[in-house]
Amino acid sequence: MSVTAIIAAAGSGERFGAGIPKALIQLGDKTLLEHAVASISAIVDQIIISAPAGFEKQISELVGAGVVVVTGGATRSQSVRAALSQATGDYVLVHDAARALASSDLAGAVLTALKSGHDAVVPALRVVDTIKVVDADSFVISSLDRASLVGAQTPQGFKTSVLRAAHASGSNATDDGALIEASGGRVKIIAGEERALKITTPADLHTALAYLGFDETYRSGIGVDAHAFASGRPLWLACLLWPEHDGVQGHSDGDVAAHAICDALFAASQLGDLGSNFGTDRPEYADASGAQMLKETLSIVSAAGYLISNVTVQIIGNHPKISARRAEAIAAISSALGGIPISLSATTTDGMGLTGEGKGIAAIASALVFKR
Repeated sequence: MSVTAIIAAAGSGERFGAGIPKALIQLGDKTLLEHAVASISAIVDQIIISAPAGFEKQISELVGAGVVVVTGGATRSQSVRAALSQATGDYVLVHDAARALASSDLAGAVLTALKSGHDAVVPALRVVDTIKVVDADSFVISSLDRASLVGAQTPQGFKTSVLRAAHASGSNATDDGALIEASGGRVKIIAGEERALKITTPADLHTALAYLGFDETYRSGIGVDAHAFASGRPLWLACLLWPEHDGVQGHSDGDVAAHAICDALFAASQLGDLGSNFGTDRPEYADASGAQMLKETLSIVSAAGYLISNVTVQIIGNHPKISARRAEAIAAISSALGGIPISLSATTTDGMGLTGEGKGIAAIASALVFKR
């Protein structure tokens, strides 16, 4: 009997605040999606990923040949239905990319329970908190008996025909087990696992990192960069092109924000500095973009066993005005660094020095990393 795995990966990740789809956020040496694919691929015959619109090609390149990628919908159920239309297996495991660390053993246990004769199998953990029902004004209506409560996880397993029938209504639910329940089916609960937590916030990411062997020994670093303006060169700043402004002198594109961040990351991880890693004696970095240097810095830092917690950068200069494009810049920097949280601000020097006299632009950055 063949098995299809559907990985729901179309979530925007807005609650994470990374500026990229949540499935593409870096967790250790892989993205959340890559972790999910790696854990489930050993026990299935087909993998289908529902991707955010516009990211289909990027995700296909990330996971490689042999994985089917479809465009996800506006809701989780719509995304699963899009993938389900391509499923060829007799059984289907529906998994969330956000539960990236769910083990192969858990997926195997779900599949074993399915093959024993159940139509639907959901892993879950017993609820340990007291759950209260509240009204619109936040007053308690009742307290539930937690002895009968469980928190559902993924991967959830189904006979493919049964799941297709449940989705035929076009209804939406927060998980596929709920659709089976709504259609009158029986759902078998089996023991879940702590490591199958749903990664929704940066705090969840830190919890997940503990399962990968990262400790909480933080290191910090500071980086500074400054360049004089140069007429005729394009201005690249915070991984964005600012076409109405002159660029700066430099071996690369002169993106002072990106360079300061690179320096801060190298300082925090004790891996030299911008010059020792991307110096002017290396012609391959002539006109290199700030985004390229950030990506390569991420690779160097990650290879040394460090994970980036967060980065803060302040741009110093009279122009350009950053506020109108702040969100765009944060998203671009975060994307180049694997989806980490970014803080970005700007200031002037009240007419003093290189930046105050309008002769150039500068940036100062701080970075927090911790080691595996």
